[in-house]
Amino acid sequence: MFEDIRQAFRDLLNGDVAPEDRRGVLAAMRDSLVRARLAVDDLRKGAEVTRKRLAVERGELETVARRRALAEGIGDAETVEVAARFEAHHAERVALLARKLEVEEGELALVEREVEEMKAQYKAASAGVGSGLRAGGLGTAPPSDADLGLDDRGAGLAQELGAMDRERRRQASEADADARLAELKKKMGL
Repeated sequence: MFEDIRQAFRDLLNGDVAPEDRRGVLAAMRDSLVRARLAVDDLRKGAEVTRKRLAVERGELETVARRRALAEGIGDAETVEVAARFEAHHAERVALLARKLEVEEGELALVEREVEEMKAQYKAASAGVGSGLRAGGLGTAPPSDADLGLDDRGAGLAQELGAMDRERRRQASEADADARLAELKKKMGL
C-alpha cells in the first residue's frame, strides 16, 4: 500500500540519498507517516461502520425469519412468499457484510504493521542511519517520538481535518444507502 514511501525509506537507510537532500526527504517521510496514521484511523472507523451495519442486518434477518415462520403457522402463503424474498435478500447482505468486515479487518492489520515498520525506519533514518553519521555517538538511546517531531504538535489540526473529511464521507455514504434502500423498497412495492 505504501510502496513508494517504503522505497524512499530504503533509499535513505541505504545511504542512497545525497546528504543535502536528507532533511527534505525526512520531512516528507514525517508527513507521509502522519497521513498513514490518518489512513489507519479511517480504516478502523470503516471497519466499525461495517460491524454496526452487519449487526443491524443480522437483526433484520432474524425479524424477517420470525415473520415468515409466523405466516407459515397461520397458513398465509402470500406473506410467506414475500417474507422468504426478504429473508433471502437479508441473508445475502449478511454474508456480503461479513466478508467485507473480514477484508477490512485484514487490511487494517496489514496497514498497521506497515505503519509501525515505517515508524521504526523513520526513527532509524532520523538517528542518522544511512548518512554515515550517528546521532549522539555510540551507545546513545534512539530518539523519542517528540525528538523526531512525531509528538502531538499539529496533531489536533490533522485530527480535526480528518474528522471533518470522515464525517463528510459518512454522510455521503448514508445518503447513498438511504437512496438505495428507498429504490429497493420501491421495487419491492413497499
